[in-house]
Amino acid sequence: MWTRNSDIVDASVKSWHRGLMPESGVNATAAALLGLLHDGPMTGGQLMAEAERRLGAYWSMTRSQVYRELPALADLGYVRMGKPGPRSSQPYSITPAGRRAFARWLNEEPAREAVRNPVVLRAAFGKLQTPSTLQSAYKEAEDYHNQALADIRDAVKTMRKDGETFTAAAQEFAIGYHKAVLAWLKNAPTK
Repeated sequence: MWTRNSDIVDASVKSWHRGLMPESGVNATAAALLGLLHDGPMTGGQLMAEAERRLGAYWSMTRSQVYRELPALADLGYVRMGKPGPRSSQPYSITPAGRRAFARWLNEEPAREAVRNPVVLRAAFGKLQTPSTLQSAYKEAEDYHNQALADIRDAVKTMRKDGETFTAAAQEFAIGYHKAVLAWLKNAPTK
């Protein structure tokens, strides 16, 4: 029997869904940036590249999010801006206060994730589409997930070889996700 989300979600999670800040004062995107800065100073562009390499298979960040969060983190004293480099690139480094905020964030209960898949959303409205439209969407999704799976598997091999055990383990989540979507696509209805 189905129940309403409000019946099964506790008050702390409800407050997170309303957009209230966790106790650490750091949202997940800001925390990801602080985590990446533990490896040393980086510009916004370098942070984007490293986020894509290390986190992109399961966590997305847009350039606008990164460039919005960095000044906010600086205002909180969690990062320090370095001297501008070529093309006005601004390096950031984590401060001791930023390390403490990140440690607090790591010790908080993780927020609940929300699954968002545009192909599954289309399938939910399958009765309003032609079978060929759905088949086309499924085929595109299958091609994408097969390619993503191959790319992530290659990345994991490199990460393990380079001693990035935890980063590789996190990437394994994305492997499982893509496998699950591919298994679902095999039986997804078209009529």
